[in-house]
Amino acid sequence: MKFLKQTASIFLILILLYSCNDSDSSSNTEAATLSVKLVDDPGDYQNVFVEIVDVKIKYDSDDFDEDNEQGWESVGIINPGIYDLLELTGGTNLELVNNETIETGFIKQIRLILGDNNSVLLEGESETRPLSTPSAQQSGLKVMINQNIVSGYNYDFILDFDVDESIVMAGNSGNINLKPVLRASLEVNSGTIAGIVQPSTLPVAVVATNGDFSTTTYTNDLGEFVISGLPEGFYTLTVIPEETLMLDAIVIENIEVNIGTTTSLDPIIFE
Repeated sequence: MKFLKQTASIFLILILLYSCNDSDSSSNTEAATLSVKLVDDPGDYQNVFVEIVDVKIKYDSDDFDEDNEQGWESVGIINPGIYDLLELTGGTNLELVNNETIETGFIKQIRLILGDNNSVLLEGESETRPLSTPSAQQSGLKVMINQNIVSGYNYDFILDFDVDESIVMAGNSGNINLKPVLRASLEVNSGTIAGIVQPSTLPVAVVATNGDFSTTTYTNDLGEFVISGLPEGFYTLTVIPEETLMLDAIVIENIEVNIGTTTSLDPIIFE
């Protein structure tokens, strides 16, 4: 009888251990992860400093209201701080969120939360000017993403900060306003164009156009550029040197972009 009781006890412990392991495994498979990167669609400035403090998401619900401030969930960011958006060129991006666990469901919106320490250095000036944030933007900028989140997947979002459209001169007051304009894309649902411009010392803008869609980047110190978050299709690439160089732009047509892949171009050479 004593042997039977000991056997039953061991059997019960094994069942409990299996149940716990099975429960942990089940909870892991129900999770999804989120990554968010920031890139720059540049403007004609020396520096644009923006304080980034948080990233939030908002799920769809029965009482979903786009203007309702309730229901936002912080996913945190790796390193809150002040960043120069114009350094995000040549394939450089700012990793805001890296594989943070999130719930499954349908995410309607993502929001980039900015602090108050934002400034700009205009061309030809030596001191930065403060960027004022209108009250409507102080709670952060909302971007519609409408993405279903499925367990077991990592969702990599690219936020393209359009500097040129985001900085607004306020009439004759001398004030400069920051009204952030962002474009969000899911990396797995988009493609990339990458290349190099020679000589690498040339200051060059690179514009990718597909119908009404257009996005811009600059080469880095090595002459490299990367344009991410592109919808699938055929693109025209226009490589534009600085006006003072008196060089004609180079236009490359019918560049095919496929989802989830990088289209690498041959070196683009100015002679």
